[in-house]
Amino acid sequence: MTLRIGTSELGGTFYTQGSAIAELFNHGRPAEERCVVLPSVAASIDNANRLDRGEVEFGFMASNWIGRAKNGTSPFTRKIELRMVSPVNAGPLFFVTLAGSSIKTISDLIGKRLAVGVQGSGMVGHVLTIFAAIEIPWNSFTPVYLSFADGAEALIGGDIDAQFQPPIPNQVMTNLSERADVRVVAYGPRQIQSILAQVGFYRAITIKKGAFRGVVEDVPQIAVVNVMVTHERLPDKPVHDIVKTILENLETLPKMNPLFKGVRELFEPLRSKGAATFEMGGVPLHPGALQAYREAGWLS
Repeated sequence: MTLRIGTSELGGTFYTQGSAIAELFNHGRPAEERCVVLPSVAASIDNANRLDRGEVEFGFMASNWIGRAKNGTSPFTRKIELRMVSPVNAGPLFFVTLAGSSIKTISDLIGKRLAVGVQGSGMVGHVLTIFAAIEIPWNSFTPVYLSFADGAEALIGGDIDAQFQPPIPNQVMTNLSERADVRVVAYGPRQIQSILAQVGFYRAITIKKGAFRGVVEDVPQIAVVNVMVTHERLPDKPVHDIVKTILENLETLPKMNPLFKGVRELFEPLRSKGAATFEMGGVPLHPGALQAYREAGWLS
């Protein structure tokens, strides 16, 4: 059977990561057993719904959505029987503005025009969650619903004041930083701690100096763990084979796509904490994934 992987918009982070996994998986396989990568504008939410409808076999999701999909809470209208497959990265989420802007900290975003992603997308959900945790009301700024590429163009053109960006490196952010002088918007005192205390699916991370043009010093930010999921109905073998491909290429994947840098570290807690370390939002590991982790020695 052909395995379809739901990702993100063309050129987006999930799309490029899915493409790398598919390339490795497909090597030496007959055409009828290969993966194909499908784009998606709404990414996480769309991928969960497509899994439910049987339109894809795997989907990339930010971990903040998987528990909601499992429980059928907004924006999902029914419970979706997701199963965990693998983490794919812990990616920083951040606002970027032009270097000459008066915006210095997250609190300075109040009253400004902010590109927050495509309406209904996971990125909009992140902004809602982050701002709620640091008490920035949604009506205190002007949300502008644009794709990443369109948001970058709007920032360069002066049509918005800041853009919410997905994990790095990504081509949109790289191109933006090469075309314009930009700056990552910093959090104020205790804002990161407040977010982490309230939201379990975020992690502290630092965007390192030189990560892209305009990052002239290390900037503390937050990150979300992004994952690959499937549906409970999928047989064990394709899930096992996808996980096996990932585990056998933990050194190769970062060379193919820098978004996988540090991916091996995401698997280390399996050895000490067991399967529960991947079962975020109460979504269990698929039996095929469990088999692959045990065979590779990550789980006893």
